[in-house]
Amino acid sequence: MSNINALIEALPKAELHLHIEGSLEPEQLLEFADRNKVDLPFKTLEEVRAAYEFSNLQDFLDIYYQGMSVLQTEDDFHDLTDAYLKRVAADNVRHVEIFFDPQGHTERGIPFDVPITGILKALDAAQERYGISYRLIMCFLRHLSEEDAFKTWEEAKPWLARIHGIGLDSSENGHPPSKFTRIYEAAREAGLKLVAHAGEEGPPAYVYEALDELKIDRIDHGNRSLEDDALIARIRDAGITLTVCPLSNLSLCVVDDLKDHPLKKMLALGLKATVNSDDPAYFGGYVNQNYRETAEAVGLTHDDIITLAKNSFTGSFLSAEEQAPHLEAIDRIAAAH
Repeated sequence: MSNINALIEALPKAELHLHIEGSLEPEQLLEFADRNKVDLPFKTLEEVRAAYEFSNLQDFLDIYYQGMSVLQTEDDFHDLTDAYLKRVAADNVRHVEIFFDPQGHTERGIPFDVPITGILKALDAAQERYGISYRLIMCFLRHLSEEDAFKTWEEAKPWLARIHGIGLDSSENGHPPSKFTRIYEAAREAGLKLVAHAGEEGPPAYVYEALDELKIDRIDHGNRSLEDDALIARIRDAGITLTVCPLSNLSLCVVDDLKDHPLKKMLALGLKATVNSDDPAYFGGYVNQNYRETAEAVGLTHDDIITLAKNSFTGSFLSAEEQAPHLEAIDRIAAAH
């Protein structure tokens, strides 16, 4: 595996599925809690780490929202984002398309402007500081109502020139994409890119809804699409990118063993899969770790790794002109390995 690991480290990559709130490391959780005088049920790093062990999506979401409570100021959001960028720069990530959850903050009484100002300050400095470009995607929480999403949309309007797309996250089961058809229509009319979590724990029908009702440009996760041959053909023929998160799938028991992960099968079927970390502080690994562990578990080849790295850029919302130098660098490095 050492040759594959060296290749993974050398290649430039884009990360297309990352919740910035999910990059809150246990050390940061305690630091921000202390900074903002937030009383947590954990007192030590070990207790926080123990709480970061969970067995399903709902258990994870419970601790995830609890963790959010320590994020209160512009500086918190800036420092959180900057720490993530510094980490992924070390993984040779050259472009990020990150999600943020404004409703997770506004419903705690934090004004919309606070998180987005802090996040954008870090992202705006990322090119010079780390050589990383970005797109920012505002997610709506699907366990809340579409009316609630529209309230957030109104708060976001002064910022739309700085927001590149919208997404849909949180608990999937019982909250089909069709619940959010109108808000997606509004975002589409405003010229934003559209993505949504679909087919992680929800059925293939949810992926169809995301495509037909929301008219998304990219599918976040999409694992369960593989249960439906017609859906596989449709996604493949449309060239729609899947933002796959292997270690997240393992942590949340979407797969019981990484050896069972469908990533290699997705590539064999001609699907445009990518590798991403989702909520790396909670799921045990940033981008390269996801590549390395999955490569070993399912037997990804040199060519598979090259394909995944290229997909991460061609599946991004960068223009063809912006993608070109990254794709040329991948070809150059592939030839050297």
